[in-house]
Formats: sequence, structure tokens, C-alpha cells
Amino acid sequence: MTAFPSRFCRLPDVMLHVVDSGPAEGPFTILLHGFPEFWWAWRAQIDPLARAGLRVVVPDQRGYNLSSKPSAISSYRLDALAKDVIDLANACEADRVNLVGHDWGGIVAAWVAALCPSRVNKLILINAPHAPAASSYIRRHPGQMLKSAYIGLFQIPALPEFILSRRDYALLARSMVRSSRPGSFNDADLARYREAWSQPGALTAMLNWYRALSAPRNANVSARVGPPTRVLWGKKDAFLQHGLAEATLRCCERGSVVWFENASHWVHHEEPDVITAEIIRFLVD
Repeated sequence: MTAFPSRFCRLPDVMLHVVDSGPAEGPFTILLHGFPEFWWAWRAQIDPLARAGLRVVVPDQRGYNLSSKPSAISSYRLDALAKDVIDLANACEADRVNLVGHDWGGIVAAWVAALCPSRVNKLILINAPHAPAASSYIRRHPGQMLKSAYIGLFQIPALPEFILSRRDYALLARSMVRSSRPGSFNDADLARYREAWSQPGALTAMLNWYRALSAPRNANVSARVGPPTRVLWGKKDAFLQHGLAEATLRCCERGSVVWFENASHWVHHEEPDVITAEIIRFLVD
């Protein structure tokens, strides 16, 4: 198992477990994981980004793994999740940050960039849409509505927890393996994920991100994303149509996309070296 320096960071609302690597004076860069991952999602990127001179901070987002798990569904509203990112930057005394997010982590990162554009230097989204773009797109594309049907199941109390936790989280693990390129997740990786999913209260907290989707968002947040944005998108995503990337770009004032024709939703696992190089090229070079 690769060893990464980690610590707990107390924020105003929650305690986040974070991996912290790289030069203290380097450009402050936060990597945000999606569902159903945790900081381990970025294990292939942390050391190379640190060697490239970036200060890399990788949290377990609220509800995941070793971080705080508030019980109220309202605690997982997008505004609260974005506030954690700003609070984390404040706790680390970083005025401006680079944000890199995959899946839900990208949704949070884009919301931070729209909410506090003056705090975000550059933004990278990996198979993750901007929330306003996604809301509009889903209403107009029944195919994406079908791909997102599992979200409806997640709204039911208790039942999803029962289904997903059966046989040592077999369905969650199988979903990741079957929707990714063969070999992307080995047995050791899945053991780490199962350990994170089995933390007390974690599975319910992870699902509460979806259950809070219907909560109103800050109406004063612009749908536009001002900071320079790079979208990295695996076109064989089983969960998200690539039209969401195009819809997201239309929300970006300075956006560009890099397509990965033969990669899936898990492109950062399937093409870790290429994704790392793209991150460094955009943030450093």
C-alpha cells in the first residue's frame, strides 16, 4: 500500500480527512473525488503532481471514509459541499486554488468556481458536468434520464443501503468493475473501497448527496463559470452522455475539452499517466 501523508482538518462545519503533499509554497491544488470513491481515487496523481511543484490537498469529502458524516440530508446540499472546499482553502491559508474534480467532485468544483470565481485559479472537470448545464440537459435528453434512473432508487429510505451493502458491497464493486476498462480496479483497490464504504454511517451519507439534489441551490450563483476550465471526458461513460460535456462548455467563459474516445467514466483510473500529464499541462506548463 502506498503511504501518503494525511491529517484531519477541522472546518467550521465538519472535520475532513485530507492527504496533503507537495511543496508548501506550490500552487494550491485540491483534488475532489466522486461517488463512490474517496481520496484513494487520486492515488496515481498525487505524487506526480507534487513533484511537478503543486501543493496537493486531497480530502475525503464530507460523508466519505474518515471525514465527518452529518446525519441531515440537508447537510449535503451543493452549497454546503462547495463551502467545505472554500473552508478547506481558508484553513490552509490559500487565497486562490486550482480545482480538479471527477464525477460529483467535479460538480462541486464547478459550483465553487461559479460561486467564488475570485478564489479559483483554474478548474479541471473529469467526466463531470456543471450542475445548471446538467439540469437543463437531462430535461431535453431522455437517454440521459434513463442513464440517471438509479438516482430515483437512491431517494428511497434504507432500501438502497440494504441493496448496496449486501455481500460485502458486491453491487457497488461490480458497478465500478463492469463500467470500467478491464484491470482498472484490482482486488486490493476494491478492498480499500470496501473499507471506506463500511465506515459507520458512510453509505447513508454518500447516498445523501443524491437525496439532497432536490434541495434549492443558491439562486445568486451564476450559471457561468469564469475561471479557465479544461474538461477531460471519457466518451464511453456508462452514466453520463458526452453531450453533458458540451453543455458544460457552453457555460464556461474560457473552456476547452479533451476527449478520450476509448475511455469510460473512470478515465483517471484507465489512463492515469495521460490524465496526470493533462493536469500538469493545464495547471503548470
